[in-house]
Amino acid sequence: MDAAQHRPQPPTSLRLYVFDCGTLEGDPARFNLKREEMATSDMSVACYLAVHPKGALMWDTGAVPDGDVRSGNQRTRHRLVLTNAERYVTLAKSLKTQLAEAGYAPGDISHVALSHYHYDHTANTNEFAGATWLVRQVERDAMFADKPPDLVQRATFDALRNSKTVIIKPDDYDVFGDGSVVIKWAPGHTPGHQVLFLKLAKTGAVLLSGDLYHYPEERTLDRVPTFDADPGQTRRTRTAIDAFLRKSRARLWIQHDVIANAALKKGPAFYD
Repeated sequence: MDAAQHRPQPPTSLRLYVFDCGTLEGDPARFNLKREEMATSDMSVACYLAVHPKGALMWDTGAVPDGDVRSGNQRTRHRLVLTNAERYVTLAKSLKTQLAEAGYAPGDISHVALSHYHYDHTANTNEFAGATWLVRQVERDAMFADKPPDLVQRATFDALRNSKTVIIKPDDYDVFGDGSVVIKWAPGHTPGHQVLFLKLAKTGAVLLSGDLYHYPEERTLDRVPTFDADPGQTRRTRTAIDAFLRKSRARLWIQHDVIANAALKKGPAFYD
């Protein structure tokens, strides 16, 4: 069967798949929080596929490279070694396995975008180097700087250097031209951080947070992580996004909110 025969039929309207890319053990102090202020310090790692009649957008690609994930459904704890730290993530299935269960392969994905360059959002990005990369210039510059920022695993996305790339210039970038999939500039956490707005026919409007927030308590208690690139900009962005949420009536899905994420249906089920 050739690639054209294998490629899934496009849907008649937008679909959103949520994939379980693991549970990250968090440290409240890094988010200016105390453990007793929080429901849990664990964080979900979520990956998303937005499938539109005109293409498919992969949004964030996980924390653990698929090559390190054992086959089967056994949840396994992985130790991730960063430049100045280590992190632990527990997960069962690789991203590629979950994509396949939904009927897709990396080669079927037309666009890839990252909320930002931190390791827990980039692990499998090289798999999508054949897609068109949607990125802000300031973010791309940081990702390939001689001295990369903290919390970056360049080996996980280095193939993007040679990918077809669209440098996003407007604050809002309409991916497929009909307002249903819009990447919004949301700087602060990183210089080119972005969030994703989706207008689903049945589910309604949803905004995927990237790392604008990690825990719901950051929002309710007005806390900003200690490691944001520009904490003041994070606060300004949060104010602007809150205004957008009120105007659009979109629901905010905090990608790292492990309790809320657990309640979402996972691929191969989808939201439409």
